[in-house]
Amino acid sequence: MATVCLPMVRSHQCSSADNLRTGGYDNSMKVFQGSLTVTTEERTEITDLTKLVREILQQFPVSTGLALVNTMHTTCALFINEFQAALIEDLKALAERLVPERGGYRHDDPRYSDCERGNANAHLRSALLGRSIALGVKDGELALGRFQSIIFAEFDGPRTREVTVQVIGE
Repeated sequence: MATVCLPMVRSHQCSSADNLRTGGYDNSMKVFQGSLTVTTEERTEITDLTKLVREILQQFPVSTGLALVNTMHTTCALFINEFQAALIEDLKALAERLVPERGGYRHDDPRYSDCERGNANAHLRSALLGRSIALGVKDGELALGRFQSIIFAEFDGPRTREVTVQVIGE
């Protein structure tokens, strides 16, 4: 089970000089940033971050815009899907079939790489899923479908990870 912490939130609002480019209208774009820390306990661990990203978004006075959620690491991933136990187990099995833990990767071979973690499979799994997502913000809420969740996948745990949330809007 992952542990998640919510640190400080920062904000920035475009200056009035930026409004000159929009014909002088005062509908300034606001930019807010927050982050959360995910601490995992297993080599492969899948966590639902939807509630936490919503909590960060609620700290910002943005009704319409875009939320960019990004992991700051190369061996974990973020994606949108249904967070359901059987589906999560299927995802772990799929990752193992597509990118086996011991696949003879150059990244794990000291003749080709100086990496000591032996984590090529984690890099490759993350590359398949991606490390960032963009979501609409409508009426101050994340624009997600009924069964959609923001899912964090750890492939090189246990580790402590930072996930940033940048909200751009008005």
